[in-house]
Parts: sequence; structure tokens; C-alpha cells
Amino acid sequence: MTGGEDKVGTYKFVAEPFHCDFSGRLTMSVLGNHLLNCAGFHAADRGFGMATLNENHYTWVLSRLAVELEDMPRQYEEFSIQTWVENVYRLFTDRNFAILNNEGKPIGYARSVWAMISMETRKPADLLTLHGGSITGYVCDKECPIGKPGRVKVAEKTPLFHYQIRYSDIDINGHVNSIKYIEHILDLFPIGLFKEKRIKRFEMAYVAESYYDDTLNFYREKVGENEYDIEVRKNGTDVVVRSKVIFM
Repeated sequence: MTGGEDKVGTYKFVAEPFHCDFSGRLTMSVLGNHLLNCAGFHAADRGFGMATLNENHYTWVLSRLAVELEDMPRQYEEFSIQTWVENVYRLFTDRNFAILNNEGKPIGYARSVWAMISMETRKPADLLTLHGGSITGYVCDKECPIGKPGRVKVAEKTPLFHYQIRYSDIDINGHVNSIKYIEHILDLFPIGLFKEKRIKRFEMAYVAESYYDDTLNFYREKVGENEYDIEVRKNGTDVVVRSKVIFM
């Protein structure tokens, strides 16, 4: 289906000072949180939100996220995020985002992939049969001019960092909040790098869940002049997250 404006949700924000880093720009983790909130708002407005799903023992799970930025909102700046559904498959849906500055001009885009799972079996639900497949009516052909998330494979054998999961990492589902991984991954880089460069592209692939008291090992590999691949494993073996960070 082609999209009308009713299929695109637009949500307004302000870059609060405590959501910004030392440069006075919004942090990637807060932007990520806003993107996920917008996905929730948009789905809820159309009958596919968490509250409705939880009543039926289903929940949305983020599988992949890619964010590409030309700029980042500065403190006190008003900005908005648009979101829309690009595709619906049997087990996954593609959701895109545009980040607009206070003049309404795009300063970044994001792509995400979501699955809906049963809270009882943890198995994916068939999106094409849920609610009679009505979710497909929200598919929209609005452009998202960035590449889809790619594949990351890290060969590095020595972890750069160890971290034991604590209370503040855990979300309402009882496992590590997807945004917390973003914070921990960006903490792998020295502050001097963020003084000289900014993030051009950031990718996350969520492979498995981790829980309170698990130990995370972070492996980082430089694959280009400004490009790094990261793999996060829990308790020494199981991959939980893969990520790519490109600076400019």
C-alpha cells in the first residue's frame, strides 16, 4: 500500500540539558530511547501497542536498529521524530524513522526490525494472522535514504571490557534494557575520540537476552579508519549483541 500522512506518526521533543553530553548535543542513548518510545506511541495509536498486546500475552521485541546522522539536536533545541512501517513479514516488521531539526529538516534517519513474541513461550507470533492481518494496512512507502543494518562478525579474541549487570540495567521485561547496551558500547571509546569526531552511523543487532548478575564481555575490532565492530557476549560464550560504530 502507498502511504498517506495518517500512516506517519510525528512526535515532538526538546533536547533537555541532562539528556546531552559534554558537547551540548543529545546522546545516542537518549535518541535511541526516543526512537523506541515513538515506535510504541505509533503502534499504540493503531491498536498494536504494548498495553493491548500484553493483555493477549504478546510483546514487541527489537531485533535490529541502525541510526545515521548528519547532526544531533543541541540542548534546549526542539526537534521531532517521524516513524512509519515500511514492511510487514510473517515474523518481522520493518519500522523507519526520520529525525527532524527545529526547522523541520531531516538531520538523520533510522531503520529498525521488530518481532512480536509470546510472553509465555518466547516464540515469535505470526503478524499476518494477528488481528486478521490488519497491521499490513499501516505499511507506508515514505523514503528512508539510509542502508539497512548489515552483518557484523568480530574475530577479536581478547575482551576489551568486562561488566557485571546491575539493577539499573534491567527493564520491565526483566532483562537488560536495549538502550543500556548502547551506553556500554559507546563507553568502550575514549572521551578524546568524541571531542574530535561524532557518530555518523550506529548499528545494533540484538541476538539474545541477558539478565541481572550476568557478566558481559565486550570485544571491539577496528575494521576501517573510523569504523569499529563490537560483539558482546554473556558469561564467556553466548553472543547477546553485535554493533557497528562509524565516526566522522
